[in-house]
Amino acid sequence: MIRHIVLIRFRSDVTEDTIRTIFDDLHSIEGSIPGLGAVHSGRSESPEGIERGYMHGFTSDFADWDALAAYQEHPDHKRVSAALVEHAEGGLDGILVFDLPC
Repeated sequence: MIRHIVLIRFRSDVTEDTIRTIFDDLHSIEGSIPGLGAVHSGRSESPEGIERGYMHGFTSDFADWDALAAYQEHPDHKRVSAALVEHAEGGLDGILVFDLPC
């Protein structure tokens, strides 16, 4: 399994409602793309307080590297990804991706 971890620094003018809409769209594709399993998203509630501006994020679980690669080319992923980049601070610079084999 591959855990796809995405952290986002949203621009200060982006509302929680907009963020929720983006995450709802992400959750709408959960289970509809082969190899894509559970998706979890939200705002950090860490007591450590060292998010460094990455206050929102999500994880997506994939069966294997091939499933993750197929997801990255899927139109639904491209739609959600474009919304994230559009609303992130500095565009792509406001997004951090980490893929962890489990």
